[in-house]
This record gives sequence, C-alpha cells and structure tokens, in this order.
Amino acid sequence: MSHTAELIAVGTELLLGNICNTDAQMISQTLSALGINVFYHTVVGDNPQRAKEVIQVARSRADIIITTGGLGPTCDDLTKQVLAEAFGKKLVFHEESARRIRDYFARRLPHRTMTENNLQQAMLPEGCTVLDNDWGTAPGCAFEAEGCTVIMLPGPPRECRAMLEHRVVPYLRHLSEGVIASRTLKFFGIGESMLEAQLRDRMLSMTNPTLAPYAKEGECELRITAKAATAQQAEAMLLPVERELEAQFGDLIYGVDVPNLESRISQLLREQGLTLSCAESCTGGLAAKRMTDLAGASQVFSGGVVCYTNQVKERLLGVSSRTLDTYGAVSKETARELALGCARLMGTDLAISITGVAGPDPDDRGNPVGLVYIGLAHGDQVWVRRCQLGSARDRVRNSAVLTAFDMVRRRLTGLNVIKEEP
Repeated sequence: MSHTAELIAVGTELLLGNICNTDAQMISQTLSALGINVFYHTVVGDNPQRAKEVIQVARSRADIIITTGGLGPTCDDLTKQVLAEAFGKKLVFHEESARRIRDYFARRLPHRTMTENNLQQAMLPEGCTVLDNDWGTAPGCAFEAEGCTVIMLPGPPRECRAMLEHRVVPYLRHLSEGVIASRTLKFFGIGESMLEAQLRDRMLSMTNPTLAPYAKEGECELRITAKAATAQQAEAMLLPVERELEAQFGDLIYGVDVPNLESRISQLLREQGLTLSCAESCTGGLAAKRMTDLAGASQVFSGGVVCYTNQVKERLLGVSSRTLDTYGAVSKETARELALGCARLMGTDLAISITGVAGPDPDDRGNPVGLVYIGLAHGDQVWVRRCQLGSARDRVRNSAVLTAFDMVRRRLTGLNVIKEEP
C-alpha cells in the first residue's frame, strides 16, 4: 500500500515570517526516502478553530498526518488538544513523561525553577505511543485512528530532526509491508529539466523501482527507490537501474549517496594523499568555506586566499602586472597565474582559482555579469575554463564554486578536466 502524508506546521510565528519552516523540508526528504508521498504542506497559526479546520481537510486527503510545533507549556500550545478532540481521544497525564521533564530541568537547567505549566507537556492522547524527547522537554506522540496515522513532533529544528531520525522513522517503517531501499545519484553539468526530459518515458513506465529527480542549487539528483520483502532483495533491485543510469549519463554523475561535490573531492583527495588550496576573487571565500565546513577538512585542504583586488593578486599570488594590465583581472591568463601562484604559496598539490564578474554590474573592462574564469593547477599543468553563469550574483558565485570542484573531481578520476560542451 502506498501512503500519503500531509505536514502541518503550527505556529503564528511561521505565518508572520519570523522564522522559516525548515522542519517541513527535513521531514519531506525523510518521508521520500521511506517511499511515503507528501502531497501537501500546511501552515496554521495558534488558533484552535483554524487548526481544527486544517486537520479536517488533512484527514480527508492523507493517511498520515505529521504536525510540528504547538507542544510546549504555554497557553497557545494547542496541537495535542485539537488533534485529540478531532479524533475523539482524551488527554491523560503521562507520569513517565512528567518525570523526564523534571529530570531535564534538574540536569540541564539547574538554575531555573520549573513552573507547573511545564507539566502540560505530559498530557498526551490516551493510548498513544509516546515518542521520548531526549533533546528537549516536550515529548512527541503517535496514534492510529479512523484509518489515519497521526504523529506530533516539537517545533525546534534541533529537537525535530533528532526525534524524526530516532523516533519517527522506526515507527513509520512498520506501516509498510516489506522494506524500502533507495539510492541517490548526484549530477553536475545537467539541469533537472534536461534530466527529466531524457528519463520521462522511463519514469512514467516504472512502478518498482521508481525514479524521481530533484533540483538542487546548481546541481541535481536522481533517487532510485525499490520495495521488496527484504533489504537484500530491495538492494538487488536498485543495482541494475543504477548501472543503466551510469551507462547513460557517464561522467555527469559525480557520486552515489554522497552529500555534495566538496565531500566527493575531499574523499578523492584523501584516498590519493593529495592536498588542495584555492584563490578566490569574485566568490570571496565561498569555496574555502564549503571545504572547511567538512569535518576533517584539514587533512586535504590547506587554505585559501581571497584576492579581491589586483594588488592582492599581484603582491601575494604573483600575478604579473603585465598580465593584469594587458588582459585584466577577469581573464584566462589571470586565472592561470592565480592557480599556479596559489599552489606555490600554499604548498599544495592542486589549487583552484576563480576570477569573474558576479554583478550586479559589468566590470570596468566591459566584461558581462556572469563571466567567470576558473583555473586548476596540478603540478606544472594548468587548465582554465571560461564560463557564463547567468546574471544573479549568488547564483554566479555558487555555480563558479561548483564548477571548480567538478574540475578537481574530473582531474582526480582521470576525466578530461575541461568537459566538452554538447
């Protein structure tokens, strides 16, 4: 049986735009991996009547309802009350949850007095499965009634994420007969629309396994999902589809079940005992940030230089004044010298350089917004790619960094560094 879910976020602060609903994105991604369809996201304020109306609509079109928020100790935390009433359940005091709340205050907040209203969080729907919260005070809960599974989670993202992973996913697995397995292929160099166009007929004809493309910032991914009686059988169903896709798309696939491009190149650098550095102009340190966001990055990434002005390019990285005067900062020649100078300065095996026009205006030589030159030096070899990356400043910067990382990936896997355009 295929399940459909609706996510309901409760909180007036979401409607006012004071905070972003990051819980919904996280939960949707998790449910997708479990093979559960999410057809609707709903946000409702801290108003009992409107919350009741939202729940009535949700139960008419989904067999799983997951709520976030509204489980706290204050008078506007009404999620449990509204859901219990909607499904004809009483709220009862759960002594073990109350004990855990008292213990949380004693251990984590010893200098604060626990007010009695905190025990409101221990009022739970009768007969529910209590989802213990080891990351906060408000327990979650789940119950099944009238053909619908209801799951309530706290709103703070740190608590919600941990509860989802450690409490909800195990609970949801029993809803499906059999086991669901998935694998995610990560692509760079092809957009979601082009990917979908090439796979549309196949996706429409597939039932098990299935394919689903997802757009990411500057790249895209393709998830293969299979369902079988056992995990081994499900994995065996995924493998031939993965092999066929690899044969079809080749070097556009940069990894399988890897978080991102920087993780992939970090893995390759580590395996080959190599180091990387970067010289960045228009990206202003974004490549270095993304590398150092990775745990253990110091094993493979030595550092970076933000060379925003010509003076820094010349004095620190050794770009000749003649090159800058003749060709300008945004040029193939400057990108080449930046990459070589960075590798020399940092003492690394490889170095990337990025110089271009991120916008919002053309540069003083008339180079258009989005023109970027990206260099890669490895030993005495240097490659430079000329890119036109659009007109939105953030997109230009992000795409430039991803392109640089992909050049590193291609070098370390024996591919042509400068990918031939179709």
